[in-house]
Amino acid sequence: MGELLTIGAFARAARLSPKALRLYDELGLLRPAAVDGESGYRYYDPGQLEQARLIAWLRRLGMPLARIRRVCDLPAPAAAEEVAGYWERVMAETAARGRLATFLVDYLSGRGSAVEDAATMLGIRYAARSESGLVRTSNEDTAYAGSRLLAVADGMSGRAGDRASAAAVEALKPLETRAVPADDLLGALADAVAEADRAIQDIAASAPSGEAVTTLTALLWSGSRLALVHIGDSRAYLMRDGALFQITHDHTYVQSLVDEGRLSPEEAASHPRRSLLVRALTGTGAAQPDLSLHEAVAGDRYLLCSDGLSAVVPAGSLREALAGTGGPQEVLNELVERAYAAGAPDNVACVVADVARLDTSSADGAGHNGTGHNGGGPR
Repeated sequence: MGELLTIGAFARAARLSPKALRLYDELGLLRPAAVDGESGYRYYDPGQLEQARLIAWLRRLGMPLARIRRVCDLPAPAAAEEVAGYWERVMAETAARGRLATFLVDYLSGRGSAVEDAATMLGIRYAARSESGLVRTSNEDTAYAGSRLLAVADGMSGRAGDRASAAAVEALKPLETRAVPADDLLGALADAVAEADRAIQDIAASAPSGEAVTTLTALLWSGSRLALVHIGDSRAYLMRDGALFQITHDHTYVQSLVDEGRLSPEEAASHPRRSLLVRALTGTGAAQPDLSLHEAVAGDRYLLCSDGLSAVVPAGSLREALAGTGGPQEVLNELVERAYAAGAPDNVACVVADVARLDTSSADGAGHNGTGHNGGGPR
């Protein structure tokens, strides 16, 4: 043992306060080398400086004192593993808090919503965009994203398509504020689609062509459950664990040929009648939309889009864009740019929504109206 240092001198050498040293003594983290029997004054050996500095460094990491005691009792290799494990947990919790902060910014700005779940709290961040194609003079597509409803509708040009797509989405919007039990989601959506069809009937009655036609693909949330309604060739995709699933089935003449084995998917992509719909909202009361229930999982990313995106941007390119680390708006902008880069011969409507867990104990868009048989995958 070398010459002992007073608590003041040792504190200065270790860049700690005497108060901190007294606390470490009381907790058994760093006992003084000697204590004066009469005055109770503490003295430290210079050889204790390394442990004192280690404790100070661990405190700067935010490590609790009880865990610091465990680190100090371990041999160096095991202590290193303990510190690495602690920091990994801190980083995960920091990332979770970051997601919560980002969600709160979006929520308070009107670009996100909370979805209560029995086990945890899920947050939804969303963005919507509808743009005219490069060769179109009007936009018949409508895209909408709200706190509980996501929707895309693609109206048929020349058949009051712009009014029909807008009316279809408007008919669903009351579901945003209506209390719909999770077990009645499909019924509520079916009723809303019937309202949409009646609204389109009124539009057709006043249209020069006597017709009004639109597709409709929408998701309605309740808890962690979501209901999907789909008719036409707009699409819904789910990105989960790095894999992309199309969760809707196109209601087109060409897709029916693929289903019958008369065309390959590759042949269908270039078929001259690939846009011919066999099902859509027409205002005739004959609409037969697909309805299905799905479970939302933290980390899911959903894409709803018109065929102005899916017809020109291949699935691999969609997956690449959706795998990006940006938020819904950034991903949405990237998707639209890819449609433009492919020529954008049709209008483009898209909605992107992310599902995130909001509790911080584990790692895991405002609506915009443009003026213009269920698929596989997780359930």
